[in-house]
Amino acid sequence: MTTERSRRRLRRRERNALLAASLTALSVTASGCVVVHGERAVLPAATRAEAAKALTAFTDAYNKADKTYDSSVDAPYVTGALADIDSARLRAGHVNSPSGNANHTPLTLTDVHITIPKKAGWPRWFVADAKGNKGGDFRWVLVFTRGDLGERWQVAYLTLMAPGAVPEFTTDKDGWAEAVPADSAQLAVPPEELSRQYTAYLKSGGKGFADNGNTSGLRADRSKAAKRPGLVRQFIDAPLTHGDYAPLALRTRDGGALVFFTTHHYEKQTAATGTSVPAPNKDVQALTKGEVKQSLTLESIANQAALDPAPGSGPVRVLARVQGLTAAQGE
Repeated sequence: MTTERSRRRLRRRERNALLAASLTALSVTASGCVVVHGERAVLPAATRAEAAKALTAFTDAYNKADKTYDSSVDAPYVTGALADIDSARLRAGHVNSPSGNANHTPLTLTDVHITIPKKAGWPRWFVADAKGNKGGDFRWVLVFTRGDLGERWQVAYLTLMAPGAVPEFTTDKDGWAEAVPADSAQLAVPPEELSRQYTAYLKSGGKGFADNGNTSGLRADRSKAAKRPGLVRQFIDAPLTHGDYAPLALRTRDGGALVFFTTHHYEKQTAATGTSVPAPNKDVQALTKGEVKQSLTLESIANQAALDPAPGSGPVRVLARVQGLTAAQGE
């Protein structure tokens, strides 16, 4: 009897081992659904229905937060650069208008295009671009990300692109896009290096970036601002690449990639003796600590979308850039 029981236990263990080996890439959720482990299998980051639902949830939360100036309302739906920029905007709005936003107009997004990469590992992410009723005649380009199957989709990057500026992406026969690794050597600049090289460019210039308002134009504006009599403006730029600020890149049909990346900026305004720093507007005042006497330091976060070409195919083109004040210090 004991021997037969032992044989049955042994056979069960063998069957269980065989089953485990055949289902290495699978796990069972609490609901009983079988899912593929994201860390091993190459899968679409989301279903198209799931992505559309995430966009609707974000838009609803964004509108409620904008109407009430309550950053806690959409905080669960944003992360990274957008979380920093949006929460500061809402905090300033609440300070200046505690009862809410009297000028609120709901954001509506139409002509929505969703691009979902197929990849292994976390984070998973996808891009949605749509025509918005705010910000002029631009496409709202949003990057949704999450770090685990049980997490909520959050928007990490939000930029505005001119009509026709959103590039065409490489897709397979099923319509899934291709995510480009952060350390890819198949681009003019590896995505993980783009934040560092861009901030170095803002400081010293160079030939790595195509001329436009986000590159040479920004440097020219800073140079002009620095020459104002009685006021010294100093700029410090730093890369930001860790965690939720990590760059994300999608392969484009021309062999390059559209890269989303984050940067960190400081502007210090110092008044000459006998003069004062120009009075900041009420939104800046709402985010300012200390008393503004001789200097004001502005801290901000920016997120950029850049077309990073294949090696030898020309410079990087920064297509869009959104920079938002996050804090200020008076002295």
